Amino acid sequence: MHTDEALIIRRCQEGDTSSFDLLVKQYYALVYNSAYRIMGNREQAADATQQAFIRAFRSLKSFRGEATFSTWLYRIVTNVCLDQMRQQPHGLVGLTFTDDEGEQQQRPLPAADADPSDTTIQHQRQRLVHEALGQLAPQHRIVLVLYDLNGLSYEEIAAILQVPLGTVKSRLNRARHALKEKLAPHLELFE
Repeated sequence: MHTDEALIIRRCQEGDTSSFDLLVKQYYALVYNSAYRIMGNREQAADATQQAFIRAFRSLKSFRGEATFSTWLYRIVTNVCLDQMRQQPHGLVGLTFTDDEGEQQQRPLPAADADPSDTTIQHQRQRLVHEALGQLAPQHRIVLVLYDLNGLSYEEIAAILQVPLGTVKSRLNRARHALKEKLAPHLELFE
């Protein structure tokens, strides 16, 4: 853990709420992006992010530094997302994908010399992957997001989910296979 981060965490544990604001600022994107990739919906991700930081604040005194702070936060946001998905009928995630102005502003602009058909295909691929990811079982979606999208190691994921290493590998394999099956009808877009 970085020395400055350790000092900020210690201050938070001693009751300094302004120090917690620094942690929120530093880790907001990590928590929100993780929640969004798991939940597949911006509003649900925003709610999960808020809940994750509330839980982190309430539990900060129990943080002992045995894992990195980011791993500890991943565990919290993952649990919040799982709790929210359990509250939804059949664990369905309300995916949204819109091409309104707000969505377009968050996408990187294509290069001036980019072929418009390539840009359209790229957006179509993103939408299909996003939708397919949302159709995966929650335990498969989470491990896929943490490993392939967030770049965490098997060991970090096992610590976050509190499952054996073999379970992480098995879930990741099943998740990739399920994602491939869901995208199979659209294979021509990915060639």
